[in-house]
Amino acid sequence: MTTATAAAPSALAQELLAAWDLGRCLPSPPSARSGGLDMAQALAVAAELRALRRARGEQPRGWKIGFTNRGLWQRYGVHQPIWGAVWDRGLALLDGTEATLSLAGLCQPRLEPEIVFGIAQVPRPGMGLAEVQACIDWVAHGFEVVHTHCEGWRFTAADTVADFGLHGRLFVGPRVPAASWPAMAADLPLVTLDLLEGETLRESGQGANVLDGPVQALQALVEGMACSPGGAALAAGDVVTTGTWTDAWPLQPGQVWRTRLSDARLAGLRLTVVV
Repeated sequence: MTTATAAAPSALAQELLAAWDLGRCLPSPPSARSGGLDMAQALAVAAELRALRRARGEQPRGWKIGFTNRGLWQRYGVHQPIWGAVWDRGLALLDGTEATLSLAGLCQPRLEPEIVFGIAQVPRPGMGLAEVQACIDWVAHGFEVVHTHCEGWRFTAADTVADFGLHGRLFVGPRVPAASWPAMAADLPLVTLDLLEGETLRESGQGANVLDGPVQALQALVEGMACSPGGAALAAGDVVTTGTWTDAWPLQPGQVWRTRLSDARLAGLRLTVVV
């Protein structure tokens, strides 16, 4: 396999896409190689990957925001939010509250409970929180499955941007019309969530964990995209998942995960993990 560095974004993008297709780790993180990898280079690699995936028929359906939970920054050695594309082949808009996840093709996968938005119109930089909320079509609870091609989850922020934003799969539960929830931006930070494996409570989280709230995280995404190179931009109809309320939990075949939320408008989900 090539040992391309960020000096050649096209070559590194090809290497990462091959790692995705094979479901295996890279021989070393791009940032650890000769020449290293900075954020500008990583954004160029991510743009190249989006072009490669479109060229083979995949369709972008939106974005994930990563590392919005400041409580996890020290643990993972990443101290800023990132974003990555969500694709049609990995997105499931559920009819109900149950889903099955196959681990095939995923590399060191972990589970994250999040809040997901559907975008009705594109928010602009400089918008206030109420204006950003007015751009949202619907809100839902979802499970994002994250994974990394960097062995042992050891990486820099630039590595994660180049590596598909760590995004693997996204399951979106029942959608609630945003128009029916006028105080959503203020309410979501106060919502609490329990994440259970079987009957065992693994962790609890709160909406405020993600940059003070999910709508606030969306606002931060709009501002971040506006001042970053690489051509990333929101579009009407996009799905945006706003970051995990808990740590990311390793996934194994046979597990059954479920959530319960303190606000009845947001349905809890159940996820069965298979090979």
